[in-house]
Amino acid sequence: MQPTSSSSTTASASRVRIRPARPEDLDECGRIIHLAFSRIAEQHGFPSDFPTRDDGIALARQRIGNPRVYTIVAELDGRLAGSCFMTERDPIRGIGTVSVDPDIQDQGIGRMLMDATVERGRDAVGMRLTQDAFNSASMALYASVGFDVKEPLALMTGVLRSRPETSVEVRPLIREDLPACDELCLQVHGFPRTQEITDAIQLQTPYAAVRGGRITAYATAAVKRGHGVAETDDDMRALLLGMSDHAPGGISLLLPTRKADLFRWGLRDGLRMVKPLTLMARGAYEEPRGCFYPSTQY
Repeated sequence: MQPTSSSSTTASASRVRIRPARPEDLDECGRIIHLAFSRIAEQHGFPSDFPTRDDGIALARQRIGNPRVYTIVAELDGRLAGSCFMTERDPIRGIGTVSVDPDIQDQGIGRMLMDATVERGRDAVGMRLTQDAFNSASMALYASVGFDVKEPLALMTGVLRSRPETSVEVRPLIREDLPACDELCLQVHGFPRTQEITDAIQLQTPYAAVRGGRITAYATAAVKRGHGVAETDDDMRALLLGMSDHAPGGISLLLPTRKADLFRWGLRDGLRMVKPLTLMARGAYEEPRGCFYPSTQY
């Protein structure tokens, strides 16, 4: 996530307007997302999440107009200056992305976007986000509006070299698996992600790991926008090996680095660390009782 910094230099409130995003904002939102993420990534020597303008526009198209996503933009003197998106489909709200035009940053616009978003989610169980750990300005901004650091993460990508476990079946997740996945998520996190899993079944290729006739792990995608939940580290390893076998181009996930054995195993078996991130939360948070990795939102 790439907002403005928390600098005390701010634009006059009378010059800034926060309003709902509209379809006609797509191109400009996409341009700003691309520029904001690419510039901060280049400054620190990391690849951008949105390396082209089309990548930014594609994300904005997914969010703007989606009834399950709260989408706002900021205008400075009538010019679109930034945007913020928050997914509202399940009890925990997921924020992402936040972006401000890098040519007009350090004027408090990111703070205004976050204040409006926090106010919108005040009655939710909780709100969460992930941010690039090298972006100290964004971490300071999120902390200033009440988000706490919960988990250090590493974006890991690659093709695992080991063969899948023969005792575990990894297969595409189907609608009939939803109750078991909900139960597993409740067991590990204390909250469900029913609609997110449902959407993944309809729009992506989620996977389930079945051991002894039970689903012991699942993932909503083999790439980094999905999340994964497992009863144990062994179940997560089995899931990742099976997904890697199904995905010749490799898998991608935000691995919690406190899971040290799993982290080292991934590095030994063919995954590489692309960049560090941080999971932050506002509101209710339970220490996970099992193994997990978050999506780019939570």
